[in-house]
Amino acid sequence: MKKPRVMLSWSSGKDSAWSLHTIQQSNEYEVVGIFTTVNAEFQRVAMHGVRLELLKQQARVMDLPVTVIDIPWPCSNTEYENAFSAFVSQAIQEGIEGIVFGDLFLEDIRQYRIAQLADTGLSPIFPLWLMPTDELARTMLKAGLKAIVTCVDPQQCPGEFAGREFNAEFLAELPSSVDPCGENGEFHTFVFDSPSYTNPIAIRVGEVVERGGFIFADVLPSHLA
Repeated sequence: MKKPRVMLSWSSGKDSAWSLHTIQQSNEYEVVGIFTTVNAEFQRVAMHGVRLELLKQQARVMDLPVTVIDIPWPCSNTEYENAFSAFVSQAIQEGIEGIVFGDLFLEDIRQYRIAQLADTGLSPIFPLWLMPTDELARTMLKAGLKAIVTCVDPQQCPGEFAGREFNAEFLAELPSSVDPCGENGEFHTFVFDSPSYTNPIAIRVGEVVERGGFIFADVLPSHLA
């Protein structure tokens, strides 16, 4: 039986990476590509602050094409929705049947995704929905997923966690108020190795800066001095 062709909403972080791994392991869908919203002015993944070059490296080591959805900065909700709608229209023309999201437990976000795809014919798919996040974080690490914390909301999580590796030590030192997967926006990550990668991505952590009320660690390809 032919499997539904789907695309995956890719943030460059661990939840996206684990969603891809989960979908691929299920063998229920054919993942034909990923898509990512990118700040057009800075050429970085929205919120995660990841360089476009590294996003493209992720796509290469997953052997999946990436569709970049350029959004302006600052970006209104209307502008975002218009850009996403244009992407959806193109996806439908290319025979895509579903969109995979890495959401964990925020019901309002889930309902927003569902509403975005209502009447499009595309199915919203949530492979990680309601998985206990403490268990999920440990499962990711045990499977060999490796990530760097690229963005921290200092109102929710200590700023010094920016630039650290997402590992057992990181989880052990997180304040109890912080979700282990950062689902409330406490922190965001860049995945440099994953079960879905053909090989790790060589990186180093550069400057850590405050911008717009968030703390960002600039992850660099290792070839950049």
